[in-house]
Amino acid sequence: MNKFAVLFLMVFALPTLGSAPAVSGVSALPEQLPPDLVWETNLDDPIYASPNAVRGGMYRGFLGSFPLTLRRVGPDSNSGISPYLRGLALGTTGLHPNTLRPIPHLATHWAYGSDGVSIYFKLDPGARWSDGPPVTADDYLFTLEFMRSPYIVGPWYKDHYTNVILDVKKYGSHIIGVLGSAPKTPAEMHYLYGLQPVPRHFHKLDENWVRDYNWKIEPVTGPYHITDIRKGKYIEFRRIDDWWGDNKRYFKYRFNMDRVLLKVVRTANTAWQYFTKGELESFGLVLPQLWHKKARGEIFDNNYVVRYKFYNDVPRPAFGIYLNEDDPILADKRVRYAIAHAMNIELVLEKILRNDYERLQTMHEGFGDYSNTSIKARPFDLSKANTYLDEAGWRERGGDGIRLKDGERLSLRVTYAQPHHTVRLVVLQEEARKAGIELRLQLLDGATAFKQVHQKRHQLAWFGWAGGGMSPVFWEFFHSDQAHIPQTNNITNTDNPEMDRLIDRYRASTSEAERKILAITLEQMVHDQGSLIPTFKIPYIRGAYWRWVKLPPAHGTRSSDVLFEPMPYSFGGGEGGPDIGGLFWYDAAEKQRTLDARDRGIKLDNMDWVDETWRVN
Repeated sequence: MNKFAVLFLMVFALPTLGSAPAVSGVSALPEQLPPDLVWETNLDDPIYASPNAVRGGMYRGFLGSFPLTLRRVGPDSNSGISPYLRGLALGTTGLHPNTLRPIPHLATHWAYGSDGVSIYFKLDPGARWSDGPPVTADDYLFTLEFMRSPYIVGPWYKDHYTNVILDVKKYGSHIIGVLGSAPKTPAEMHYLYGLQPVPRHFHKLDENWVRDYNWKIEPVTGPYHITDIRKGKYIEFRRIDDWWGDNKRYFKYRFNMDRVLLKVVRTANTAWQYFTKGELESFGLVLPQLWHKKARGEIFDNNYVVRYKFYNDVPRPAFGIYLNEDDPILADKRVRYAIAHAMNIELVLEKILRNDYERLQTMHEGFGDYSNTSIKARPFDLSKANTYLDEAGWRERGGDGIRLKDGERLSLRVTYAQPHHTVRLVVLQEEARKAGIELRLQLLDGATAFKQVHQKRHQLAWFGWAGGGMSPVFWEFFHSDQAHIPQTNNITNTDNPEMDRLIDRYRASTSEAERKILAITLEQMVHDQGSLIPTFKIPYIRGAYWRWVKLPPAHGTRSSDVLFEPMPYSFGGGEGGPDIGGLFWYDAAEKQRTLDARDRGIKLDNMDWVDETWRVN
């Protein structure tokens, strides 16, 4: 997703990388490197792909809706295709998904500046754009011009590349330096200050950029590129012949499919039918009704399909109900608290989700010492809900039991995008009526729902943010700079001056210990704000795949939140995050054997598995 004032304990002055010239996006003259740099790399961590992997075949996946654009940034750029497009825009480095140490991507070496906020990269001279030109330092200089440009209409990017990444300097055609806003741990520096270059030779920045580049196919540095599009139907990627990264240590044996076809399949039921016919290679079964009820029948009984459950150790996605504080009803904190206490999440967990999931207590779980484990989500409690609503002036009830205030009904629209979530919301809807709250369910397709929420036109959004990062992020979700304007991630429109001050301090802090204390304090403030009702968390991934798809012996990695992602994919979406995609491959002989057995009704050996290697107790 795109997105990621001031009381300080001490005065904090940002160090500089020399004389920090203005970035113009044109080729800059080389700077002089600091003399004390110690260059390092990492070619020692274990390879997590399988040497037994073979190249070839087609992977068939699906999108819930056709994207509104092929741009990686700007309006409508968050959609089902976004992880593919962003994954193919490799960054300078990634993190090893098991050790969480930096590993080479577009850079072969890196060094940390003595100022504590700068990091330097030696770029791989063999790296090339998919349309031919080499990747050079000038592309990284252009990244700043591009991301800061008003023409891309990307507020989060503009802020991140202005206030988090302060400058980029060129020290020759294949060496750059990046100046960050505050000292970080090495892993966080790679995650936050690593860069994805933007192809300067491709883009023309002007007032028509959003329109002109809506359907243009941007050159990439990753192993696949788009080769065919049929609007409303499908998008096809093909592997790049002689991709420059083929023999690199952490890319070798990965990204094995020759083609990736993403069909638009608008309902989960239809996608499931495609899968059971063998027209999709894999299918997620994290939904209890799929795992317990639908994953039955001949293809499972005869073991043509493999069922799996894989525990991981990652920050948990922030699934919840996000309340828009700009709505007149929801501006009252007492109403927000009442709604939270009227949401019978526990009943949904028990009756609908079969206790397969767990209650999410806060927005940021799974970040170790940064997480505030003392917070518990507000439980279903009609007595408290009634008290808060009475205090807020919603004392009367209409003939149908819904509360009234000055003739207005306490009726709220819930925007959501997954049809299979309807049954969960119906339970919440029925329980909320006991407190006199009417929930009106608004099911939209994914792209439309996302657009409505990002334009801040929702009341309640049944929504989830992917987990990720090395520490919690608050600015993009809760700072007032991101409130009351479209296309930002502060979808609750939280505008709290005290929270702003602490968020600014957290972003600028030079101390890891202080950052942890601030994160715990801020998480408490988020809870006290009451604009987020946490719902569920899932400590594993599970699903099914046809047995002609093969995985490494370890199945996945500590950071894997998906096993069947054919392309480069970074958990959490960070440019330098854990690198987990492209580990599986296609076995043509096994496919023929499986299909022959299915035609003849022959039962094969059971290959189902559960992997608890990375399970967190």
